[in-house]
Amino acid sequence: MKTYKIALLPGDGIGRNVTDAAWAVLEQAAHIGGFSLAKTSYPWSCDYYLQHGTMMPIDGIDTLKTFDAILLGAVGWPAQVPDSVSLHGLLLPIRKAFVQYANIRPHRLLPGVQGPLKADAFDILCIRENTEGEYSGAGGRVHQGADNEVAIETSIFTRKGIERILRFGFEQARGRRGKLASVTKSNAQKYSMVFWDEITHALAREYPDVEVTSYHIDAMAARMVMAPESLDVVVASNLFGDILTDLGAAIQGGLGFAASANINPDRSAPSMFEPVHGSAPDIAHLGIANPIAAIWSGAMMLDHLGEKTAAGNVMAAIEATTARGIGAVPGKDKTEAITTAVLSGLADR
Repeated sequence: MKTYKIALLPGDGIGRNVTDAAWAVLEQAAHIGGFSLAKTSYPWSCDYYLQHGTMMPIDGIDTLKTFDAILLGAVGWPAQVPDSVSLHGLLLPIRKAFVQYANIRPHRLLPGVQGPLKADAFDILCIRENTEGEYSGAGGRVHQGADNEVAIETSIFTRKGIERILRFGFEQARGRRGKLASVTKSNAQKYSMVFWDEITHALAREYPDVEVTSYHIDAMAARMVMAPESLDVVVASNLFGDILTDLGAAIQGGLGFAASANINPDRSAPSMFEPVHGSAPDIAHLGIANPIAAIWSGAMMLDHLGEKTAAGNVMAAIEATTARGIGAVPGKDKTEAITTAVLSGLADR
C-alpha cells in the first residue's frame, strides 16, 4: 500500500478545527482509494511563539523537507502576536525555502452556494507568484520613533521568477479554456510592472494556442465583479494576487470556500496546502468554522500527490454536501455537521 507522509500544521484559532475536519475526510478518501496517509503534527503557531520566541524551531525547515506534503490550518493571533511576526516567521519562510512559487487558488461557486453577484457560471483559477515581488522582505526602518523616521519596502522582481510563474499559468490555461489574463499596474509602476508586461508578451509567442490579455490591477478587480465569467486563468504578482484572491473568495460565497495550494512545480521539495481564510480568533470557540476550504485544499493535495480519483471523490462529496444546503451559508451549520455530511457523501462514492 502506498503511504504518503504528511506534515500537519494546525496553527491557531479555527485552523485547528478545520484541519481536524479535513484530515478526517482525507483519511477516509485514502481508505477508499487504497492508499494511506501518515501524519505528523507540529504545534508551530502563535502559542508556540509566546512560549519559545519563534514561530517554529530553528530546524523547522529541515524537519518539513522530509515530508511528501504539508497541510496547514491557519496562522495568526494578532491580539497576542503581530501578523508581521507570524507571517514572516512561518508561512513565508516555508514558501521560500521550498520554492513554492506557484500559489493556486480556484474560484467558482459550489452547488447550493449563493454568491453576491448576478453571475454564477464563472470558473477562475488565480495563479499568484509566491516567493518574491512585493513580499520579498527587502527594506528596513531607520530613526524609529522619531519624527524623521523612514520606512523602505523594496519589491524584488527577477526575470526567472516572472518567467516561471507565467509559464506555469500558460500551461494551466492550455489544460483549461485557453485564456490567460496577466495582471500588473504598468502605467504607474514603470520598472517592475513594465518588466512583467514585456516578459508576458515575449512568452505569449511560445503559446499561440492561448489567448493572452494584459490588465491593470484596478481593471481586473472591476472585471472580477462585473464579468467574472469572461476570465479563465489569472496570473499576478504576490501582492496583487493576494488581493485579487480575497475578492475571488468573496464572489464565490466567502472565505469558507476558498482553497489554495503552494506548489513546488518541479517537486524538489514538499508543497503546502491551506485554506485562504485566517485563524478567526473571534469564532474559534464556537464550532461554526466552515471546513470546506480546508477540505478542498486537501483535495488539491491529493491531486498533487497523484491520487486524482481520491481528489475527485472528495470534491464530489463537497459538492453533494453544499447541494443539500449543508455548509452553503456561512455560520449556519456547525463544523462537525458539515464534516459529517462530507464524510457521508464520500462513503456514497
